[in-house]
Amino acid sequence: MMGRTHMGRREFLRQAGRAGGAAALIGTTGAGAVARTGAAKTPQQAQARPVRQAQGKPNIVYILADDLGYGDLSCYGQKKFTTPNIDRLAAEGMRFTDHYSGSTVCAPSRCCLMTGLHTGHAFIRGNKELSPEGQHPIPAGTVTVAKLLKAAGYATGMFGKWGLGGPGTEGDPVKQGFDEFFGYNCQRQAHTYYPGHLWHNDQKVPLDGKTYSHDLIVEKALAFVKANRDRPFFCYMPVTIPHASLHVPEDSAAPFRKKFAEFEDVVGRYAGPQIKNPAACFAGMVTRLDGHVGTLLSLLKELGLDEKTIVMFSSDNGPHSEGGHRPAFFDSNGPLRGQKRDLTEGGIRVPLVARWPGKVPAGTTSGHVSAFWDMLPTFCELAGAEAPGSIDGISFVPTLRGGGQQRAHEYLYWEFWERNGALAVRKGDWKAVRVGTATNPDAPMKLYNLKDDLGETTDLAAKHPEIVSALAGIMKAAHGRSEIWDFREAGRGAKATKPAAKKAK
Repeated sequence: MMGRTHMGRREFLRQAGRAGGAAALIGTTGAGAVARTGAAKTPQQAQARPVRQAQGKPNIVYILADDLGYGDLSCYGQKKFTTPNIDRLAAEGMRFTDHYSGSTVCAPSRCCLMTGLHTGHAFIRGNKELSPEGQHPIPAGTVTVAKLLKAAGYATGMFGKWGLGGPGTEGDPVKQGFDEFFGYNCQRQAHTYYPGHLWHNDQKVPLDGKTYSHDLIVEKALAFVKANRDRPFFCYMPVTIPHASLHVPEDSAAPFRKKFAEFEDVVGRYAGPQIKNPAACFAGMVTRLDGHVGTLLSLLKELGLDEKTIVMFSSDNGPHSEGGHRPAFFDSNGPLRGQKRDLTEGGIRVPLVARWPGKVPAGTTSGHVSAFWDMLPTFCELAGAEAPGSIDGISFVPTLRGGGQQRAHEYLYWEFWERNGALAVRKGDWKAVRVGTATNPDAPMKLYNLKDDLGETTDLAAKHPEIVSALAGIMKAAHGRSEIWDFREAGRGAKATKPAAKKAK
């Protein structure tokens, strides 16, 4: 295993310093560390530095599944079905064991990915809906990875689900650095795989309500790869599988109906048409996505781009339990506790595999602790671009290449705006979770040692008050105030602010 450093109580306290307490833990020595006041530059203030051209820039393909659990791939232990093409990415590249999503729900997780900021600093920190379509928009001046790669000479395409600004708003993907966009602008519209429309750039594409959207999205992504074969490209594929509803064409579900016959009389429904045998449909969805990963790899080989392209696969948060899905039946969160909307490991630790023949060492596993906010600086380094200085992310290109000096995070931080508010910190092997912060900012903290207790079953807070105090200090320092995402409102539901949306074509 590469890049894993365990931190026990003694080492933790040595770093913290007995006299300095929490203050020693919240300094500014590491990338992504925040000022002692907890203040940080907003995305609008973060300015990109001039880019430098790099020889042999790789194409970057980043595939993001939706609500796929840590245990939903066979290379991460799934036993009910197999994912041979995604497993191939791992076998011919690197599998990460300690990678984390930006949040435990869709929109804030994707904002962290796009901006290199954790949810204590990111502009979007929860799901807020716009009417009639879209979510609260990121500001026009936001520095996104798409803008940075476009400035570095990349063609930029996004195919799938956006969720960071409704059609025509300043957060629209075509205004945030993407040359081409096809898919769902709105997360709410993406609750069905048989929608009445999708979006192509700023044009509404009417559909008949009988067309499987995922297939169209993959088709457009493959066309983008073909069209840009002669220049570096960034192909971002935030597909909607396996988010509920559990819709899938019968040719994908049929092989699993007999295998999971005990669920044949079970009906699932989330949005759109109801389905029979949710277990068969879920397995069919994931294997259909896996087949499309195989199609992508074949296309890269056919175009002579195989060794010029890094392909990465991950998920936006932990598994859901909606639309009839039974994550316990599939062991979707593997050895982890919790699921989507939790800040325990099952809600935020996600799979990540990366393949780049000849560059990423094949068949390797890394325990390097990383998160979505690391993707922006990682992609920038691969592209020869300078990442903004005021971000929380750290490039893990040295880890990907299997050598060199890899910088490590002092800590990872999450805050979840819904369900009465929750906070979490990981520092070394120590993990702290605090819930109910909307009504009680100093709510009791639970403390776990992930080295000995990956399932977070034993709360050690009473035994280690000094560590609790230090991690509480990090929580306070890592949270930057937001006028929009006020924890005092967290227990009252996600009320949407409604910025005026320009009329979409």
